Amino acid sequence: MNVFSIIFIIISFGSMVGAFIMEGGSPAMLASASAAIIVFGGTIGAVGLGFSVNKLKNIPAMFKLIFTAKDRDLVEIVTYFKQLSFKTRKEGLLSIEGEITDDLDPFIKKGLQLVVDGVDPQMVKTILEFELESTYDRHKNGAAIFEAAGGFAPTMGIIGTVMGLVMVLSNLADPSVLGEKIASAFIATLYGVGSANLLWLPMASKLKDLNNEEIKEKELVIEAVLLMQEGANPNILAEKLKGFLDKKQIKKFTEMDNGGVA
Repeated sequence: MNVFSIIFIIISFGSMVGAFIMEGGSPAMLASASAAIIVFGGTIGAVGLGFSVNKLKNIPAMFKLIFTAKDRDLVEIVTYFKQLSFKTRKEGLLSIEGEITDDLDPFIKKGLQLVVDGVDPQMVKTILEFELESTYDRHKNGAAIFEAAGGFAPTMGIIGTVMGLVMVLSNLADPSVLGEKIASAFIATLYGVGSANLLWLPMASKLKDLNNEEIKEKELVIEAVLLMQEGANPNILAEKLKGFLDKKQIKKFTEMDNGGVA
């Protein structure tokens, strides 16, 4: 579980509710079943109409990814391929067949299996890049769904507010409760704008960020597999793969390498 995602959601909504209370409001004033139905029900309906069923089926997986995704350790991958490169230079490419186990990352496993099977390097690159593009498209579609929700939600909020004002203006018999009813009508707008900017759009950004990280990792793996297949010197392989690392990661790798881990 990615606790930081939960923490930041709590901070976002907590700040909004806290500021409302500081201004003299009550949390109960923010509760409106009708506004919730209009905004969330309308948003779900609009998103469902705008995307195919096959794409919508991936929503639960996207939610799971947002709240369970772990940070990717590129340093560990570079270290792994450097060690593997030493092995292949001593014992040959077929020696890595024993490294292909079920607990290995599926993408790395596929790349190594292609090498062991003697597939042409250009074909290995083509196959792995095709899977990379498929991953990118899948995650891009997932982010697009949440972005669409972020676009529909404020509009649904306005619709809910207009409906509430219509009801208020149709019954002006008791002016003493007019202000309260108008305020209640605007809760729908609050739900719409709030859900868009505190949930849907941040979730879309999160998916894009996770997608960029996974694509970078897969590009590193593709480069590593091809370098290893062509028999590159382990140190040269590591130096080339360090191009995928930031300064902090390079420092970590250097410390590990100098310590005899790699």
